[in-house]
Amino acid sequence: MSPSAHTAPTVPDSAWADTVLERLTTLYPRAADPERAASAAAYMKNVAPFLGIATPQRRALSRTVLADTGRPDEADCTAIALRCWELPEREYQYFAADLLRRHVARCSSGFLPVMRHLVSAVPWWDTVDVLAVHVAGPLVTADPRLGRVMDRWIEDDDLWIARTALLHQLRYKERTDTNRLFGYCLARAGHPDFFIRKAIGWCLREYARTDPDAVRGFVDGAGDRLSPLSVREALKNIG
Repeated sequence: MSPSAHTAPTVPDSAWADTVLERLTTLYPRAADPERAASAAAYMKNVAPFLGIATPQRRALSRTVLADTGRPDEADCTAIALRCWELPEREYQYFAADLLRRHVARCSSGFLPVMRHLVSAVPWWDTVDVLAVHVAGPLVTADPRLGRVMDRWIEDDDLWIARTALLHQLRYKERTDTNRLFGYCLARAGHPDFFIRKAIGWCLREYARTDPDAVRGFVDGAGDRLSPLSVREALKNIG
């Protein structure tokens, strides 16, 4: 399984991003809490340093940062996301992920390479899952041709790229492409990593809210190809 070619995207010029980043890097550090930062970093396995801002406070600060800035376009979204990912503290990446979730409709299919970079740079479930479900998912809905990109991502050596492919349909409900969902689960059923096995169970459990019989039948048919963790998660709410 060879990872697809990936080149880090270029940060576009954006006066909007200049303004937002200046406000962001002024307001966020003022709210830093070193004790909370150390605790948050430990909880997230030290994937990145933290400022130590509680989520409600961080989101309130974000609203202040964005006040009267208008709606960003795709170049603005790209610029602020890439620049936030270059900053060390994790809260800046949370800011960008929240912003992309809110404004994903402003982005075209051309944003997907940026998405890939964000998923694979400083990866952990806290940012990857938001991007997978609330950015990749809507992008594929808007342009179904991107499903073929997800077909490549599921085979990627980078487990976070594969996890993104698994989770991108998580909120699709009755619009779920079950051939793709079940095929992806079987394609990575033997993966040794917890985060892939957990994602398999999670996406199946979520689809079971829409069609429990289909999920139960799939799990029964897969037999011992699925890990016990994946099976347990898939059937958690349907037995």
